[in-house]
Amino acid sequence: SEISKWILQTSEAFLNLKLVCCCLSLLYLLACKPQSSYSHEQAQVWAGGATSKEGYLALLQESEDTHRHYINSLSKQIAQLKEALQMRTQQLQESLEKARAKGVLPMGLEGLHRPQTHTDLQEFFKAQLSRAEVQSGEKLPSEYAVIPYESFTLHRVYQLEMGLTRHPEERPVRKDRRDELTGTLEIALQVLNGPRKHGERRRRSYSPSDFIEGLTRTERDKGTVYELMFKGERPQDFRQLVFFRPFGPVVRVKNERVDTRHMLINIIVPLSRRADTFRQFINNFRKVCIQQEGKTHLTVVYFGRDQIDEVKAIMDQTSRETQFRNFTLIQLNEEFSRGRGLEVGARAWRRSHNVLLFFCDVDIHFTLDFLTSCRLNAEPGKKVFYPVLFSQYNPSLIDNNQSPFPSIQQQLVIMKDAGFWRDFGFGMTCQYRSDFINIGGFDRNTKGWGLEDVHLYRKYLHSKLMVIRSPSRSLFHLWHEKQCADELQPDKYKMCMQTKAMSEASHGHLGELFFTQEIQEHMERQKLLNDSSHLR
Repeated sequence: SEISKWILQTSEAFLNLKLVCCCLSLLYLLACKPQSSYSHEQAQVWAGGATSKEGYLALLQESEDTHRHYINSLSKQIAQLKEALQMRTQQLQESLEKARAKGVLPMGLEGLHRPQTHTDLQEFFKAQLSRAEVQSGEKLPSEYAVIPYESFTLHRVYQLEMGLTRHPEERPVRKDRRDELTGTLEIALQVLNGPRKHGERRRRSYSPSDFIEGLTRTERDKGTVYELMFKGERPQDFRQLVFFRPFGPVVRVKNERVDTRHMLINIIVPLSRRADTFRQFINNFRKVCIQQEGKTHLTVVYFGRDQIDEVKAIMDQTSRETQFRNFTLIQLNEEFSRGRGLEVGARAWRRSHNVLLFFCDVDIHFTLDFLTSCRLNAEPGKKVFYPVLFSQYNPSLIDNNQSPFPSIQQQLVIMKDAGFWRDFGFGMTCQYRSDFINIGGFDRNTKGWGLEDVHLYRKYLHSKLMVIRSPSRSLFHLWHEKQCADELQPDKYKMCMQTKAMSEASHGHLGELFFTQEIQEHMERQKLLNDSSHLR
């Protein structure tokens, strides 16, 4: 009804007015407090203990200039907030006058005042704090349920969850992560250097050089806790501060229907030789894309002439038996280059409409669920999809004692000893052809194996398109023996050898193979002991 709609609009106006007032009050309080964010140079002066009169005067002048610039900046922001407050107030008055003129001003409008909304928000944050494991422990079912902390210093973060690309010690790469930690440190310094309580003795001034170490962890349904340690007044005295950043309630961002019925996927596969592997790929393509799906096109870009007749025969046979005609075979008489093949395949599309591209390799196994993820996570002009596939270990090492040997479907299970998330690879991707062309495609100077996918990935990271990066439970890299060619450049050869080592077996399984002799000797000793005990 019109009354309900008007009440909703008025509530929104009151909420906006509350937020503006809160911001104005906060900025005013900050302006009245001394600046407590220290620069690197200031920290060095305090830590170094400048004793000369000139040193103190220079420090005092620098602090005064910084404070003056800070106050000028806050004054501008206060003026802008005042202007916004006046505009919101005028809009609210106009809404009230229109409602009064129409005779639809409801009773009890005073119930929409600011304190109630502010109190509700405070109560929610307090509830989040009480639920989080900050002030007391929580009963956990096992050691695997513990959420570990990350520790950090001024310049480093030390972490347990590394995957295959992160390091146990590193500088935070993402700006938002750096801002999160430095912002928490600045808040701690503001607290330490804030006004003294009544009757409290004079305290020392704290700077970033006094920060020793911090701990942080996130409980995903509650918030993030930070524990920061600073040097105290004496060598054995320390100051500990604990902060909690509560998470708010879930906010609906989008609720829309996505129709994928007409989203054709052009699967592009660069290939050279490997006819047997291609036959295995086509068998999976028939099951997923032809028998179940139907909205796909396969483009094969073949390098050279060796085994080209076998590849053609496989495609012709598939077309005859299934009546599937969405095949394109492009032959290039040149040295194999993965980036070159994908580039040619993408630009060879001649149909008028924009098409979704899936850059794929011949040793990849995917399911129908992956094609759905491909369609849902890529959007022209907005986002590209870079799934993290599950890479299979050498099945002859994993399943060497099984008889009969497991089929491909039985081998493809996501387990620790069966494979790993290939989070250092960026070759498999779903993106629209228009985005690929606009971003500039692959680096055409890249030859052979490696790095072409990383260069393209970085182009998207440097653009305004959203990169969707997540593990895919329905995309697998099938194990095959890897050959690292002697003609590769040193950096590429090193990458190739690292990948080869990672792809054989898990750390524990490789350890068993390495210590096979010791394990066998131990088993024989145990057998002798058991036999002797039975004889007694």
